[in-house]
Amino acid sequence: MILDLIKKRRSVFPAQYIEKEIDRKDLERILEAANWAPTHRKTEPWRFKVLQGESKEKLGLFLSYKYMDTEAKPKEMKTRKLMENPKKAAAIIAICMQRDPQERVPEWEEIAATAMAVQNMWLCCVELGIGSYWSSPGLIQYMDEFFEFAPGEKCLGFFYLGYYDSELEPGIRTSVDQKTVWFE
Repeated sequence: MILDLIKKRRSVFPAQYIEKEIDRKDLERILEAANWAPTHRKTEPWRFKVLQGESKEKLGLFLSYKYMDTEAKPKEMKTRKLMENPKKAAAIIAICMQRDPQERVPEWEEIAATAMAVQNMWLCCVELGIGSYWSSPGLIQYMDEFFEFAPGEKCLGFFYLGYYDSELEPGIRTSVDQKTVWFE
């Protein structure tokens, strides 16, 4: 049942990943799930850049150096984490959004559509037993220095993926009744 899959979705962080590659077919399946997200006026604004192998290490170096360059008092632990987390992941998908050149819908709707694409990827990862995590550091504003973007395209974060062998904590939510007002 889809509700069970939704309730099992968790952030699984790079520190929890084990060394195991993800099959390209599984990555393609995850991206295909993203491609079926709802989209107003069929703008399909989601764009993805998949990093594997050495490109992950290059991303980590870029993020750590950019952090040290832009932060007044860079913290050594954060610098190290920015450099090491990409190497721990089996793959990283840069989550990008391509603004409709005609701006037929508000930008927030295209961001929301891209977020729904990420939710589809996340649920597909749960089904495949792959851990995943959406990171959106402030450094994404500089990703045009790392990637070549089309006009109107920007990065919204990174989707880290990796297998894990630890038990995940069950999710906790307050009752939906506390967040719902019924009108008749």
